[in-house]
Amino acid sequence: MAITEAVENYLETILILSQKQPDVHAIDICSYLGYSRPTVSIILKKMKDEGLVSVDGDNHIRLTEAGRSVAERIYDRHTVLTAFFTYLGISRDVAAEDACKVEHDISDETFALLKSHYNKLTAEEAKK
Repeated sequence: MAITEAVENYLETILILSQKQPDVHAIDICSYLGYSRPTVSIILKKMKDEGLVSVDGDNHIRLTEAGRSVAERIYDRHTVLTAFFTYLGISRDVAAEDACKVEHDISDETFALLKSHYNKLTAEEAKK
């Protein structure tokens, strides 16, 4: 299974939910993403088969090391891009929506430079 935009979204969702609550279940993912239970179940099975998530006997979903790596990379992109777009004057809702679109397609090189530039801008403002 390739790490597609959809898989990245699922992994990011599991990461976000796991930061908010002790256990993540398929129904939590359904609610968060607005997807049906069968749709989520199919993708979860594929991600489990690929070693991106594990599911224990109580149906608690956890990210594996490989899954967590992808999720943290996408979540970092999402948070930095949202903050940067907001910094530019874009409303928080639009910035988050646009960040979600861009986070999957932006190159590592471009993202690294954008993040570095954003960090310099905010560090300079903090000194003022």
